[in-house]
Amino acid sequence: MGDSVAIFIDGGYLEKVLKEDFGQPKVDFKKLSLEIVRQVGGGRTLYRTYYYNCPPFQSSVPTDEERRRLASQESFIHALKQPSRLEIRMGRLVRRGQPGAYTYEQKQVDMLLGIDVVRLVASRAISDVAIIAGDSDFVPALQVAKNDGAIVHLFHGKNPHLELRDLSDEHHLIDQDFIKAISMY
Repeated sequence: MGDSVAIFIDGGYLEKVLKEDFGQPKVDFKKLSLEIVRQVGGGRTLYRTYYYNCPPFQSSVPTDEERRRLASQESFIHALKQPSRLEIRMGRLVRRGQPGAYTYEQKQVDMLLGIDVVRLVASRAISDVAIIAGDSDFVPALQVAKNDGAIVHLFHGKNPHLELRDLSDEHHLIDQDFIKAISMY
């Protein structure tokens, strides 16, 4: 196993933390990757950064607002593809419920992330897993990664799920200094 770290970003979670805790700053994902590798330390190198999310919901006949949201995300995804060593994995968004009381659920995003974690650790491509996440859906994949010898570094907002935090070998709070280091401006 090389001394390299792969970064796994739950895009929906990162967006939520940036919006709720920091007023939605613009993030430079190359800086974000470098800052995470710096905080992981130990002379680690970046293997690759993986970004997981899903496109906004589109009705069978999309509204102007749905089209605008999709165009905005497509622009964001295009800009994300510019840094080297960044892969994008997209799930899908499902709408449930009745008009006026819809809820939206991401599908496949957590599974895609979990598969990548397990695959890279099992193949010995990486020694460290750095994940930006906050919920317990990733616990089984991260437990497998730890069992296979990987060090798990959790980067999180104020209130990550306790099971996720307790499972990680190291946890790093996304705070104002972190935001300053990864900001575009």
